[in-house]
Amino acid sequence: MTKINAERLLSDLRRFAQFGAYRTGVHRPTYSKADMEGRRWLAQQYEATGLRAHIDGVGNVFGIPRSDRRSLLIGSHAESQNHAGWLDGALGVIYGLEIARSFAETPECADLPIAPVAWADEESHYIPLLGSRSFIGDIDDAEIDRAKNVDHGLSLRQALSDAGLGGVSRSMIDPERHVGYLEAHIEQGDSLEASGNRIGVVTSIVGIWQYTIVFHGIQNHAGTTRMAIRKDAGVAASMLAIAIADRFPYIAGSRTVWTTGRITLEPGAPNIIPGKAEMLFQFRDSEVPTLERLDAVLRELVDETAAKTGCRAEIKRIGTGKPWQMDTVFQQAIKNAAAHHAPGAYVSMPSGASHDAQVLGRKLRAAMLFVPSIGGISHHWTENTDDADIVLGCQILADAAHAIFRSQDG
Repeated sequence: MTKINAERLLSDLRRFAQFGAYRTGVHRPTYSKADMEGRRWLAQQYEATGLRAHIDGVGNVFGIPRSDRRSLLIGSHAESQNHAGWLDGALGVIYGLEIARSFAETPECADLPIAPVAWADEESHYIPLLGSRSFIGDIDDAEIDRAKNVDHGLSLRQALSDAGLGGVSRSMIDPERHVGYLEAHIEQGDSLEASGNRIGVVTSIVGIWQYTIVFHGIQNHAGTTRMAIRKDAGVAASMLAIAIADRFPYIAGSRTVWTTGRITLEPGAPNIIPGKAEMLFQFRDSEVPTLERLDAVLRELVDETAAKTGCRAEIKRIGTGKPWQMDTVFQQAIKNAAAHHAPGAYVSMPSGASHDAQVLGRKLRAAMLFVPSIGGISHHWTENTDDADIVLGCQILADAAHAIFRSQDG
């Protein structure tokens, strides 16, 4: 077995966090100057490890082993949410780098090709899971042509050009070249910390179904329009949010979550009854029948709310991410390693957030490992994980990678 270099691992993580450093976190949105500097730094580290480095046409950074043997991809995404944490995505990226290095330094493992990878735009600044979806051929040029930055509207094509990627081809997967894919990530919740566990072995990744719901009422004067004749779109949106909170607990699964992320009113003035209200709403679960049940009830509640308020309603599903089960053989390899290094302190658990592993899993065997998030905090610059847990997770993933290769031998 290989032994990772803990000091080097932590040093590289902190060095990577300097690209876009913000307070104790990072601000490294996709294709920003900081993001591209970080990706080029990663490519340099891959080359120094003896790999061939390549940044493809959507910004994915590949460390390509100089071997004819099938490689094991290990990585995550390199960009961050706005003004967010230093480990979200970066942890898995640097794990891939460190495991590739430690394998190259260990005679017993030197012939086992690790292919570290840093995906682009998992965080949805332009297209959710852009890099991994591009790699498996799930994105065409038309979708790229349509995409714009969610914050400032810059087209994806322009962003790629500005980042020096215009005209660079996108890398496409050859499943025959890879044993599979492993990804490590902070949990982004407090389940591990609250239960006293240090490692989570991911069983499945949730599907996320997202909607825009629009109520059309009648815009009118807030002071002179009698309450009895009002058709207030803002009231309709509020009533729906409350109705969902009342009804969903009775039909949800044990780990279902749902969120009304935004309600916007038009015209949005204190002396005008809103004539239009738009909601962004999503729910998540790892079981398709549960997702379908929630969808049906949501549509019923929208219709009921429209009837009660006299407003006209529209509902459009704008995202239907599929749940994905992690490979059981790869899960067992992680479990075995966790049982050795953290006996009694690991647990199998689903992921409540999307990850590139659910995309790669459509073409390759894939699995994930979680380490605890202190206080359950993520997507915020105070996000953190204890150094000892970071090191433990990397060693367990390295051992799992070694076991996966050896199982392929025979």
